[in-house]
Amino acid sequence: MNISIFGLGYVGAVSLACLARDGHKVIGVDIDPVKLALIQDGKSPVIEEGMPELMADVVSRQLVQISQDVEASLLKTELSFICVGTPSQANGSQDQTAVLRLAEQLGKALAKKTSYHTIVFRSTLLPGTVEGVLKTLLEQHSGKKDGVDFDICFQPEFLREGSSIKDYDNPPFTIVGANSERAHGVMQQMFGHLPGEYKKTDVKTAETVKYFCNIFHALKITFANEVARLCDGLAVDPFKVMDLVCADKQLNISTAYLKPGFAFGGSCLPKDLRAMQYVAKQADIEIPMLGHVLASNAVHLQQACQKILATGQRKIGMVGLSFKSGTDDLRESPLVDLAEFLIGKGKLLNIFDPEVSISKLIGANKKYIEESIPHIGDLMTTDIDALLADNPVIVLGLNDKALVADVCAKLTADHTLIDLVHLKDISMLKARYIGLCW
Repeated sequence: MNISIFGLGYVGAVSLACLARDGHKVIGVDIDPVKLALIQDGKSPVIEEGMPELMADVVSRQLVQISQDVEASLLKTELSFICVGTPSQANGSQDQTAVLRLAEQLGKALAKKTSYHTIVFRSTLLPGTVEGVLKTLLEQHSGKKDGVDFDICFQPEFLREGSSIKDYDNPPFTIVGANSERAHGVMQQMFGHLPGEYKKTDVKTAETVKYFCNIFHALKITFANEVARLCDGLAVDPFKVMDLVCADKQLNISTAYLKPGFAFGGSCLPKDLRAMQYVAKQADIEIPMLGHVLASNAVHLQQACQKILATGQRKIGMVGLSFKSGTDDLRESPLVDLAEFLIGKGKLLNIFDPEVSISKLIGANKKYIEESIPHIGDLMTTDIDALLADNPVIVLGLNDKALVADVCAKLTADHTLIDLVHLKDISMLKARYIGLCW
């Protein structure tokens, strides 16, 4: 294809070289004459393993042109990649000056084009930018309509400096946010040969996932470094510890615990976090990320509390009390904390949990409910039908498949359901639905 790339920084230059290598004719556009002169001479504007040789090769084969003319470059091509910089400003906000100016220029160029064109944004952009201000500028200055005369896409890039060519050729997946199958057809033609699955999504999701992939990388680095500082204070080899942590591919290095849900609790996670916080305090070791995990968890619990209070109802039925489905363990259960909060706000609770039957509780749980939360024990019922009949607000805190199906089937239009487990299908639900963060 004939392709134009706007912005020849790190992403733009690597994309230009790799697309040209794959047989496409590419026009590189930038306002910096130094970058253009380097490419014109077959030299790479970025220092990267393999880039000098690759750039020299594609330029020598006349697969690359350079230009400062936005309009001429767009008119000569069928597909444009937008790779201009979006740096941070002093206050942390994103500086979109370059991409806004370019969108206006592209719109004016589109006005003169008689054939279909695809515009792909690869610059890191705040969620909503493409379908908000950029789409508006393109349509306003072209007099044309997105999805009719042209298509806009967002394709996040995951190129690491130092290994960008390798990453380009071996992506974990190719994510494209677009609103038309026509656009996806063009993009699959371009990138369908690459390993990794082609993932179709909407534009805003594609914009957002770029941020959280990077933030997750930062989180992992910070976690490993805080582990190292704690291990140093404990005279333990952090590399031995993290090698074993990473050896667990079922829970640690996996998709486990990485789906949004309710607050965590139970007999392990909270107490182990507190223990390590205490160790750090004794050794004067700063662990700001690990030190705020419990505080963040408490904020998540408050999110549920506020959504329940916002219903304005006094009578509330809770389905679930243990810290997770399939157990009767009440120790540090966030649902117990939720019940305590609602009682404190004067709400009238009924609680049903099939695993937490007062008559069957033995040992630590029996002692806990009798000594620590007897007022909650008195609110429990074994009659789910009565709970549903007597309470206009139902808080769903258990994810047992049969129980969830039974509860949902019996809810009426007079009920409000507060979903803490993320129901997969609410299409048949008669009740008013309120999700925690979804």
